[in-house]
Amino acid sequence: MTPRLTLAHSPCPNDTFVFHALTHGLVPGAPEADVRLADIDITNGLAERSELDVLKVSYAVLPHVLDHYALLPCGGAVGRGCGPLVLVKDGDTADTLAGARVAVPSTSSTAYLLFRLWAARTLPGGVGEIVVLPFHEIMPAVRDGLVDAGLVIHEARFTYGHYGLRLVTDLGEEWEKQTGLPVPLGAIIARRSLGARRLGELARAIRASVQSAWNAPEASRAYVLKHAQEMATDVVDQHIELYVNSFTAELGDDGQAAVRALLGRSAELGLLPAVPDGALDFPAVPDGAPDPPADSRQRPQH
Repeated sequence: MTPRLTLAHSPCPNDTFVFHALTHGLVPGAPEADVRLADIDITNGLAERSELDVLKVSYAVLPHVLDHYALLPCGGAVGRGCGPLVLVKDGDTADTLAGARVAVPSTSSTAYLLFRLWAARTLPGGVGEIVVLPFHEIMPAVRDGLVDAGLVIHEARFTYGHYGLRLVTDLGEEWEKQTGLPVPLGAIIARRSLGARRLGELARAIRASVQSAWNAPEASRAYVLKHAQEMATDVVDQHIELYVNSFTAELGDDGQAAVRALLGRSAELGLLPAVPDGALDFPAVPDGAPDPPADSRQRPQH
């Protein structure tokens, strides 16, 4: 009997939507998995300690874990118009964040890495202090003047106006202007020790799970809302629409180029270790393994 996989991903709507079919036995032939839902900071740490088989992690931790894990070419969060935002209190007339006190949700996240890349280019004097706060506390902290600015992700894109905040910069938009590439945010990784054949089977199962979610979104609805952390249903829908896209089904050439650009630029500035040649390549599936179904890369048009 094939051992069950251990899998960890966030409770965010895009992840529960993507993995619902796989983890609920709705993908024929998919590996069975014991699932742990945890915030990305926790899954990043699990990956760095090599504790589980399959994880959703920040692209920013990838150089630290590639000895033990392979990057899967599907299931992650890459896209356009979906990057992190830097916010200040509306009415704040400061035209620079130099010397500012900035709240961030994590220092191991891709959002923070993108912020550092942006700051290196636009704030030669640097910011004054980085304060790590739980994600849900950042916008209230900016609103209440406890910090000068906040770095936010995900659904904050749709809700920051409710807190009386103003956008300073959209880091995803800045990234796209600089590179012409989509923004790589979250990656799916799996143990290299699983072997090429099993990694290939897992990738096909994830693609099938994505397609199943698109084909029958109502099937995962209750599960997604249960774990959406009191997010309004319209925000849940916007979240899924933005973060589950063609790159989720297949990273593809543009997605791969975006990952290499992010890690390469970060290494050049000394923000991350350099990635060895070939470390991002997905292991070749042995001859005789079936190709993914043709429709697994196609998002339905609504």
